[in-house]
Amino acid sequence: MSDQIPFNRPPRVGTEFTYAEEAFQFGQISGDGPFTKRCSTLLQEALGVPRALLTTSCTHALEMTALLLEVGPGDEFIIPSFTFTSTATSYAIRGATPVFVDIRQDTLNLDETLLEAAITPRTKAIVVVHYAGVACEMDAILEIANRHGIPVVEDAAHALFGKYHGKKLGTLGAMGALSFHETKNFSCGEGGAILLNDSKFINRAEIIREKGTNRSQFFRGQVDKYTWCDHGSSYLPSDLLAAILLGQLEAREKIQARRKTIWERYHSELADWAQANGVQQPTIPDGCEHTYHLYYLLMPSLEARTEFIAELKAKQIMAVFHYQPLHLAPMGKKFGGYEGQCPVTESIADRLVRLPMFFNMSEDENDRVIESILKIQVG
Repeated sequence: MSDQIPFNRPPRVGTEFTYAEEAFQFGQISGDGPFTKRCSTLLQEALGVPRALLTTSCTHALEMTALLLEVGPGDEFIIPSFTFTSTATSYAIRGATPVFVDIRQDTLNLDETLLEAAITPRTKAIVVVHYAGVACEMDAILEIANRHGIPVVEDAAHALFGKYHGKKLGTLGAMGALSFHETKNFSCGEGGAILLNDSKFINRAEIIREKGTNRSQFFRGQVDKYTWCDHGSSYLPSDLLAAILLGQLEAREKIQARRKTIWERYHSELADWAQANGVQQPTIPDGCEHTYHLYYLLMPSLEARTEFIAELKAKQIMAVFHYQPLHLAPMGKKFGGYEGQCPVTESIADRLVRLPMFFNMSEDENDRVIESILKIQVG
């Protein structure tokens, strides 16, 4: 057995395969089977949202938000440059133009003080990202958005069960999007969900998710046949994947408690080392209950990060960097004019490194990462 410590291992709690077998025995493993419905109900009740619909990915959940908001050519949407490509592509694929905004130095979330200046008469949506499961400054963001009549969509891929002043992330905007990718706290390999916080979106969301048909209404007996009604695609995950996901969502307290232990050990046991080496640790503002999704360090420079990652790799510990600035990417440059306008994003992207962190990480593995880091002198 290799003694390499990977950056990630998909979570596994033990009930996933029991539920998967039940799904096979039931005889329906396509979309919207019993396990899909159980996951949706669990999310609705745990988050207090009118409707939660499982999707094949967070990307597809975001694409659905763009369809529901009728985003199209000539429209603009505001996003942080420091995010995954899906936050941009889900709207750009509809013909809309991204407007990139820089991030805060502390939380690495969209800088709300720069938001209002980015709004134009063409702004159709503001898509915020709760990086590492730490909440954006939602009070300020929602106040600005509401004043301009612009819906806010929460990319909560990192943020399921996180809170902002007691309010659950993903539930504060008009809609939210979740991820159940294998790197997330709860995973079915590939998967996601759209949270519909405004009931006016529910009926149309069901149609869009079902290839543009009213099939869901048909199965509820509300219509005698179903037909093509709207734009849409096949956004339903297999019920087999939902069965795996349900086991993990039911074990959410256990998963989160273990991730909290790992995160807090990194944070406390690396504190003196970080201060001595000019390394910045994560900031969690008052009023934010984060999700212990990832643990990162900010190195003094790109060169220091490169050397740090190499030293850990030599000890068979896999640490990795994260997002590259979207405004500097080949596709981002096609929208032009942003070079130098997101300096915090450019600096953070060069210096951030993520440490191995996963539910099934053993104490010995956690010890080994910490002990290895404490021996490194950052240049």
